[in-house]
Amino acid sequence: MERLLQGKVCIITGAAQGIGKAIVERFAGDGAVVYAFDRQVGVMEQWVEACAERFGTRVIPVCCDITNSAEVKSALMSIHKQEGRIDVLVNNAGVVFNRKMGMIVRDETELMFRVNVIAVLELVQLAARFMARNKTGSIVNIASVTAVLGSPGQVAYSATKGAVISLTKSAAKELASQGIRVNAVAPGIVETERFTELYETTGNKIDQRIGKIALGRLGSPEDVANACAFLASERASYISGQILGVDGCASI
Repeated sequence: MERLLQGKVCIITGAAQGIGKAIVERFAGDGAVVYAFDRQVGVMEQWVEACAERFGTRVIPVCCDITNSAEVKSALMSIHKQEGRIDVLVNNAGVVFNRKMGMIVRDETELMFRVNVIAVLELVQLAARFMARNKTGSIVNIASVTAVLGSPGQVAYSATKGAVISLTKSAAKELASQGIRVNAVAPGIVETERFTELYETTGNKIDQRIGKIALGRLGSPEDVANACAFLASERASYISGQILGVDGCASI
């Protein structure tokens, strides 16, 4: 079976659980050397080791706060020194606070912009410097269907993901001459731990949300991971500046 990312050095942020964990496992299965960034490294230790052993590759947990510029720069420099290259960056780490108009909290909004936008911009910029040395690289940002379609109760969050989409399109044009592709995946409703907790605590009906998805089911973390693997691979070598919806044809 073909391994789409054989030998590629890949960085994935927000890797401890949910979508990030699925991306790590998919990339390892495709033969990548994976650096899994998260502040919760302890959560990753057991499954990271098992993942590496299962797929015969290296999966290295990295404790990193992506909002700390110095920490991020040090981590990327260390990886480049160790591996001699950085081939793929997946900006998955994110924060979400769902608030309706009139209830939006400034501190929460500022945190979302720091994590979802500013940290992503800084990581793209840093990773691109290393990728440019080899005239090749792929960056995949995680946006959201809410940024494309809008969503009641997610005005501030949607704004951060809309910024990610704009960032992706502009970075793709700017970095193309250096052989670096930049794309984004825009997931719909994905059944992660966070989603389950939200619907258990709010009393909202999952069935109502599924009813707005044409394919009739919630997305899985693996659905998003598969899209990321494709965009990161050479199969997508002529694809850049695109926003790939992974939403089951949702209407929100």
